[in-house]
Amino acid sequence: MKERIELLSKELNDFSSNLLDEIEAKRISWIGKKGAITNLFEEFREVSPEEKRLLGKALNELKNQAEGKIKELKEQAGQLSVSAASEKLDLTRPALSHLKATRHPVSQVIGRITDIFRRVGFSLSVGPEIEDDWHNFSALNFPEEHPARDMQDTFFVSMDPAKALRTHTSSVQVRAMETQGLPIRTLSPGRVFRNEAISSRSHCIFHQVEGLYIDKGVSFADMKQTLLYFAQELFGAEVKIRLRPSYFPFTEPSAEMDVWWGLESESDYRITKGTGWLEILGCGMVDPQVLENNGIDSKEYSGYAFGIGIERIAMNLFGVSDLRWFFENDMRFLRQFK
Repeated sequence: MKERIELLSKELNDFSSNLLDEIEAKRISWIGKKGAITNLFEEFREVSPEEKRLLGKALNELKNQAEGKIKELKEQAGQLSVSAASEKLDLTRPALSHLKATRHPVSQVIGRITDIFRRVGFSLSVGPEIEDDWHNFSALNFPEEHPARDMQDTFFVSMDPAKALRTHTSSVQVRAMETQGLPIRTLSPGRVFRNEAISSRSHCIFHQVEGLYIDKGVSFADMKQTLLYFAQELFGAEVKIRLRPSYFPFTEPSAEMDVWWGLESESDYRITKGTGWLEILGCGMVDPQVLENNGIDSKEYSGYAFGIGIERIAMNLFGVSDLRWFFENDMRFLRQFK
């Protein structure tokens, strides 16, 4: 054993390297789990007490010598690596410019719409995306048998069947009627969810901006004038609008509003289905029963509500042909909106 200790000590003294891989390999061969010095310590347990007195000190010194040598060589190799890397740097080169962030096209449209309505006195309201039956359906005059309550239209939360992902931001308007004092003039932008097939024209996730105005003496004419102002600010002063009769459980009378998009190109024919008119929102006077459901005297107060689909407007404003692109986080697509 004494001879092997002397041979390993000479090997330690003779070894030199600037390569971290070689140094690590030598560390393993010396003091690794199955290294030569480790094996000597295993054999040392079996020697006689006289030999232990003679060899113990030499064996400990050998181990300390190996650990010190490895540490010294690794520090030298690390310093050389840093120095070599520094020599390769050209500090006179200009720095890389920072990439400019872009706002998502849907966020841009929501921002433009909310800015328009803020100028005429609407404040912003937000609410939870997981809603209970009362705020999402019952308070808005949805009867028990209404198809929107069916699984084919709504994502219910499996752990609590009474909870569902909200199907519209009208649930935020219910919360506003419950908590805000009258008059109410509020705008509710947000993400909504419906169990629909995903295609180039529809998705199970989309965004809405819904508005609610309740006060004494509010009329259908007030709503029409507000929506005309909105369309002019978003699409230009020369825009034309039309209101078509429709049905919603929470408004009566109800209407859908179209803007004249024109028929000047093949894209216009496709977008408007050959009519030249493009539907952008649903609206109507708040049903008196909805007011009563939320503790508002329908004989004294009236109001109107509207809901704007953001993705459809964004598709037409930016010339996007496939709605799915808004949700795929493809940087090639998003960089176009700097």
